[in-house]
Amino acid sequence: MRKSAIIGLITIAICIGLLVSLNAETDSYSNFTQAAGSEKEEHVIGHWEKTKGMHYDAVKDPNHFAFYMKDEKGKVNKVVLNGTKPQDFERSEKLVIIGEMKNDTFYASKILMKCPSKYNDNMVEVNQDGTVTQVKKS
Repeated sequence: MRKSAIIGLITIAICIGLLVSLNAETDSYSNFTQAAGSEKEEHVIGHWEKTKGMHYDAVKDPNHFAFYMKDEKGKVNKVVLNGTKPQDFERSEKLVIIGEMKNDTFYASKILMKCPSKYNDNMVEVNQDGTVTQVKKS
C-alpha cells in the first residue's frame, strides 16, 4: 500500500473515533428525580408552575431568579437561576433547564424557552397584488 493511502485510513479512523466520543457525551433529557441522583449537569424539561409564582426583584438582587417547575413526570421543584429573569418568561409554553440539583433545589445555569408562535393566534392572507392582510380566527 502507498503511504498516502495509509495516512488517509489513519485520518478516517481518528475522525470516526472523535465522532463516537463526542456522541457518547451528549446529554438526554431527565427529570428532577434523575437529576437528584446525578453528579453531572442535567437537562430537565417541563412547564412553569404558575400557581406557585416566581421571585425576581431587580432592585434588591438582579442576578437571582426563582420559580417552580413541573417536570414531565409531574414532580414540582424549586428552580433558581443566578441571572436575570428571561424576557417573555411568562409566555413560555415549555422550559428546558440546564444545571444541577443540590438540596432539593435545582440550580440552573441556563434556561431555554419554547414560546408560542406569533402565527398561532392570527392568520394572514396574501392577496394577488402581493399585499398582506390579517384575518381573525372565528
